[in-house]
Amino acid sequence: MSTTEENKAVYWGTGRRKSSIARVRLIPGTGEIKVNKKEGNLYFNQIADYIQVIKAPLEKLGLDKEYDILVNAHGGGLTGQADAVKLGVARALCELNPENRPTLKAEGYLTRDPRAKERKKYGLHKARKAPQYSKR
Repeated sequence: MSTTEENKAVYWGTGRRKSSIARVRLIPGTGEIKVNKKEGNLYFNQIADYIQVIKAPLEKLGLDKEYDILVNAHGGGLTGQADAVKLGVARALCELNPENRPTLKAEGYLTRDPRAKERKKYGLHKARKAPQYSKR
């Protein structure tokens, strides 16, 4: 935990997903979301599912209207970034109060999704797509 100029408590969490990285700050406030200094709805193109994913850990604990979420996200696409923010928020909530950890762990919010794009192999068109086989 650190403090800002206004002496508000700031809780940090870092989340990763695919090639996205999100550094998340939780600050006592009204439930506002800002991603890369933009309104959350604008950044995620008015797609409510992304905002719902981000707020899920806070809603599980009933804190969705008590903290503002400030995010610095880069890399990957919107889905990867939204999931990275979710993990960052969950980790920040654990820093806020260690008693939150079992609840978040049970819901799977503290588990980093290890799935990533498989690399392309030589001799193949894509990671696993082989050229058409001809018997004769």
